[in-house]
Amino acid sequence: YGFSDRQIAHLTGRTEDEVRAERKAAGVVPAYRLVDTCAAEFEAYTPYYYSTYDRGDDEIDASDRKKVMILGGGPNRIGQGIEFDYCCVHAAFALKEDGFETLMVNSNPETVSTDYDTSDKLFFEPLTLEDVLHIYERENCWGAIAQFGGQTPLNLALGLQANGVNILGTSPQSIERAEDRELFAAMLHKLDIPQPPNGLATNEDEAVAEAQKLGYPVLVRPSFVLGGRAMQIVYSDTELRHYMQHAVEASPERPVLVDKFLEDATEVDVDCIADAKDGTIVVGGMLEHVEFAGVHSGDAAMVLPPHTLSQAAIDTMREYTHAMAKELEVTGLMNVQYAVKDEVVYVLEVNPRASRTIPFVSKAIGKPLAKMAAQVMAGAKLSELGFTEEIWPTYWAVKESVFPFNKFIGQDIILSPEMRSTGEVMGLDADLGVAYAKSQMAASSPLPLEGKVFVSVSDMHKDEVPALAKDFVELGFELVATGGTAKVIEEAGLAVERINKLAEGRPNSLDLLKNNELQLVINTPTGEVPRSDEVQIRTSAVYTGTPIMTTISSAKAAVNGIRALKKAGYGVKTVQEFH
Repeated sequence: YGFSDRQIAHLTGRTEDEVRAERKAAGVVPAYRLVDTCAAEFEAYTPYYYSTYDRGDDEIDASDRKKVMILGGGPNRIGQGIEFDYCCVHAAFALKEDGFETLMVNSNPETVSTDYDTSDKLFFEPLTLEDVLHIYERENCWGAIAQFGGQTPLNLALGLQANGVNILGTSPQSIERAEDRELFAAMLHKLDIPQPPNGLATNEDEAVAEAQKLGYPVLVRPSFVLGGRAMQIVYSDTELRHYMQHAVEASPERPVLVDKFLEDATEVDVDCIADAKDGTIVVGGMLEHVEFAGVHSGDAAMVLPPHTLSQAAIDTMREYTHAMAKELEVTGLMNVQYAVKDEVVYVLEVNPRASRTIPFVSKAIGKPLAKMAAQVMAGAKLSELGFTEEIWPTYWAVKESVFPFNKFIGQDIILSPEMRSTGEVMGLDADLGVAYAKSQMAASSPLPLEGKVFVSVSDMHKDEVPALAKDFVELGFELVATGGTAKVIEEAGLAVERINKLAEGRPNSLDLLKNNELQLVINTPTGEVPRSDEVQIRTSAVYTGTPIMTTISSAKAAVNGIRALKKAGYGVKTVQEFH
């Protein structure tokens, strides 16, 4: 019960700092009590604490060891998930090994970081300025780490620093420089690094004017968001006005970002670890997205190392990453998202923190990046940790996302800039096709080796159909298609079974799916707003457990995977054999 400092400040028209100072002057501070992990059967000694104003007696064991506080990710939700918890846990282990007393602050009981034996002390508290400051001051911490818990603790960094907290790693000012659109654009201009044309809008009319200046399609999103929430690609003034009226509340304090959307660009995630003290910057991994730009990086299938990019583009990304890490004085981890179109490398965004790809990259290259980053933040050098050279694997690691669509029957499965996945899997192999096939199998969508493939694609993708259809026929598959797509396949001299569109009667694709007559579905969206029959086909495929590809690039990856499986089959090796 009761009110937080922030609520009281809001209700009384004062600042949170003023309320905190008055409360502390009055001696109103919480006590920390042990959570009874033994259910009252016998006395509990686990250092697992919660705060209360109801009891004055404190149960914290005082110590004079050097203490580091690690801020967790808070409640799990799409966009803020277990990948960040992985980083927090590795940081706790690393700092314990280095002799620090570790304090974990998190409010999520379903994570590993909130296991009472992960850190020296666990505080089960909300990630707010008020609660974090209480613990920091009560425990007399040496420093706090905010870059491992995702966006939630990162948003607290400036406020914590203003109240005397020693933020370890990249400074909150550098974080602000990367997240503030105008400061970020100024930095890129200084470094001569291109980014897609963009602008800011604080209201609906400004957004429309900005979009018309840039030219449609544009990508619109609120600033400082998690998991691409409320992020959308819009193609017209009408769509943009609808977005501004229903999806966001724009204001001068919270402007909407409007970016020119680079259609058919290849997106790449780059994770690096940097040590500003001695100027060492090492790229941990480059992950090329299988889907074209426009799919959230948390949802996209990814390949490490890149497989279609030129060496010149790879070298350019490496050069840009080093330049930005140096300029931002990064200490710890940094993630950069690039888009490559017509051999030009554009920077989409920079996150000077642990990204959700860190666990995947660490497993793929065999180096604990989060652990080393924590050690660097606490004063170690990368040279001392033996990690000064980029590792370029001689094998392929494919990341595939896992989606909860089978729990939400009727939801369209088309991917967008808004994150929807709830997990991820990895496929490792010396052959890229087999690695992709392994990732599909791990995601409970194994690629078929024979049977019928249903192809229904939008007009903008029709020119890609003949080559794709030819590949499937050569692999021994039969083709099934509706009118327009079937005509393209027949004109290419290939046999195809024509079936009705849903509106034309039966038999149609839904009948074939229900009868388990289709082994693979390739269905790309026809435009900005999907037609109802497309949605029915895609949701029926999910319901019947039929593998479905919603982009031409993923369909091509499936062809390569099937071809590799027919040739060699699944090979089995331990992860250690790859490293």
